[in-house]
Amino acid sequence: MAKIKVEDLEKIREKVRETMVLREGGPYKAKVIMHMGTCGIASGARKIMSALLKEIEAKNIKDVIVTTSGCAGLCSREPMVTVELLGKAPVKYVDLTEEKIRKIFNEHILGGNIVSEYALAIGSERTS
Repeated sequence: MAKIKVEDLEKIREKVRETMVLREGGPYKAKVIMHMGTCGIASGARKIMSALLKEIEAKNIKDVIVTTSGCAGLCSREPMVTVELLGKAPVKYVDLTEEKIRKIFNEHILGGNIVSEYALAIGSERTS
């Protein structure tokens, strides 16, 4: 696996910034949090995020926000995303591949149906 360069991270950041403009443009129907801690990046999160962004771009979706976070504390289950649909409990998906994220995008993000075979948890770990 090739080493990640600062330029690569800058490209990822710019792609994410482009999608985050949606937040300022009004309501959105979904937010996808790509866990991009060191463990996530090392396990292929960059490829997963690229595949997701390609799906969004190909379908000209304007009401989905893609953002990043650090490690979620489940390093052995990376790459991982959390999907939040408006009015629904967040869903944490683990052990992702490009094929899996495409299925999650089409079935859960666009269709509203949780892809249970890839889901680790439904709901928030917050207590309040």
